[in-house]
Amino acid sequence: MTRAEDARTTGGAGRRSAPATAVEDTLDLRLTEELLALFAADAPSAAGPAASALLDAPGSWRPATTSAGIFQLVPVRLERDLAVVTRWMNDPAVAAFWELAGPEEVTARHLAGQLEGDGRSVPCLGVLDGKAMSYWEIYRADLDPLARHYPARPHDTGVHLLIGGVTDRGRRVGTTLLRAVADLVFDHRPSCARVVAEPDLRNTPSVSAFLSAGFRFSAELDLPEKKAALMVRDRAHRDHL
Repeated sequence: MTRAEDARTTGGAGRRSAPATAVEDTLDLRLTEELLALFAADAPSAAGPAASALLDAPGSWRPATTSAGIFQLVPVRLERDLAVVTRWMNDPAVAAFWELAGPEEVTARHLAGQLEGDGRSVPCLGVLDGKAMSYWEIYRADLDPLARHYPARPHDTGVHLLIGGVTDRGRRVGTTLLRAVADLVFDHRPSCARVVAEPDLRNTPSVSAFLSAGFRFSAELDLPEKKAALMVRDRAHRDHL
């Protein structure tokens, strides 16, 4: 994969924002108190906040040893991380797909929608050997508007990502970290049988990165903001990859 291809993968693997006229967003499905209580009771650790109940607290997941180094997901803190995430969002290779270029207020609104939500989507920094170098969103795909467009199963977990620094592109780091994050989901979310993603169908390098990370192409989806490739990694096939 060339550096240019990896840059396109960086954007395409992430979440492309819906246009202002679109009605779907990650947080537009409201959960009742009864449903939240049910998810909390079903989670391995029901004593924590909503993020623990719905996503089994990604911030507590142990670091992963990869060929690129020691990798860990660290939940975003707005006051600490806004500047760096904003800088990444303004990288043309990222902005083409995430559509969040602009001042810090644009990024802050995007992050606040998750940080102040019910925990179905957790924004994280990807820290590699102590350096923050990527941005991730770990989310409950079965509770997301995405579930309207594919046969979702309970506890399906979705991922969006971007690789922040140019020096971290072009080394197949994205593929390595995609595999590591999918493994972390399976290790720490015992109820989850599938990790899913929906990169832009036109972004062949992005789809290729997911395939190299053990995902399979499942379907073409007509989403409000793009045609997407539904990529799925199955727990049942994990030991064969």
